[in-house]
Amino acid sequence: MTFEPYHIHGESRSSRWLITCDHAYNTVPPELGGTLGLTDADMSRHIAFDPGAAGVTLALADALGAPAILANYSRLVIDPNRGEDDPTLLMRLYDGSVIPGNRFVDEAEKERRLNAYYRPYHEALSSLAERREDTVIVAIHSYTRQLKSRPSRPWHIGILHAYDSRLSDPLIALLEAEPDLVVGRNQPYPGHLPGDAIDRHALHHGRQNTLIELRNDLIETEASQAAWGERLAPLLEAALEQTSD
Repeated sequence: MTFEPYHIHGESRSSRWLITCDHAYNTVPPELGGTLGLTDADMSRHIAFDPGAAGVTLALADALGAPAILANYSRLVIDPNRGEDDPTLLMRLYDGSVIPGNRFVDEAEKERRLNAYYRPYHEALSSLAERREDTVIVAIHSYTRQLKSRPSRPWHIGILHAYDSRLSDPLIALLEAEPDLVVGRNQPYPGHLPGDAIDRHALHHGRQNTLIELRNDLIETEASQAAWGERLAPLLEAALEQTSD
């Protein structure tokens, strides 16, 4: 049975919104033995995927009547949100955990993983984005409240953007007006990296975009994931109305 490196939800939908989830699942493909030598506890951590992000992505796509694309493999297999020349594309150590299955990966195996998982995902994302000239890309991620030996992160939600902040600016303002939220601009990480998914599929094409980071303890359950998807949809619509495009 052939492993499918991505899943498209609502493919026939014609909305200008396109929701992406690069780190949706912690799956290791069967041809890699279904494991990278990590414990189940490590594979359930943020190092392997973005917990809760897939559920938010699906709920948001449904609320907006939009298509969504989700990568079906763990970021530890190969990270779809990194450029092909990024040194963190294939991690050997992450937040205190050694990745046994990646310790001795050579260039040939890296290329095989690019062809088997990474490139098909990006080709499918590119095709979805090209269906309309006015596509708006919203990337959904989650982050852990605290990295090992680091201070706790105070934000409930972070909005990441690079030089194109047309959508992010009004979205941040709308979120900051919500009385129960601590909002971070380019937190807990700064902007974007050259060659990452937003850079590749939005910035290089002049497409409006934003990247939403949700703290993963806030989206642990299906109910909380659905609630966040439904909460974000009208805020995104209102933010888009405030842009010029």
